[in-house]
Amino acid sequence: MKVTSVDLEGASSVEALEMAGAMYRDVAEELAVAMEGLRQGELAEAKTARAAVRDLRAALQLLLEERNRVEKLRREAAGVVEGQHLDFDAARTEIGRRLACLRDASGR
Repeated sequence: MKVTSVDLEGASSVEALEMAGAMYRDVAEELAVAMEGLRQGELAEAKTARAAVRDLRAALQLLLEERNRVEKLRREAAGVVEGQHLDFDAARTEIGRRLACLRDASGR
């Protein structure tokens, strides 16, 4: 089963990651079949093996890109920015403190 491209339009990052993983597994299986043919002396399999390696490399690149996108989305959803976890409780407390200072300064 040869898979050389995946349509990711409209797919969520998790779905794209799953599709990239499936593509990686398919191409790895194709490469294993081609390598077995080479071991048995079928030189025509060399071209297939070379194409499978190229496809495997592309699939791995796609898998890594999607994994990075999913991880970035997970960090954003968890409130992690640039490796720092945002403390929303402390932010609310600080905002409340500053608003109280402004109220006190206005004389109300």
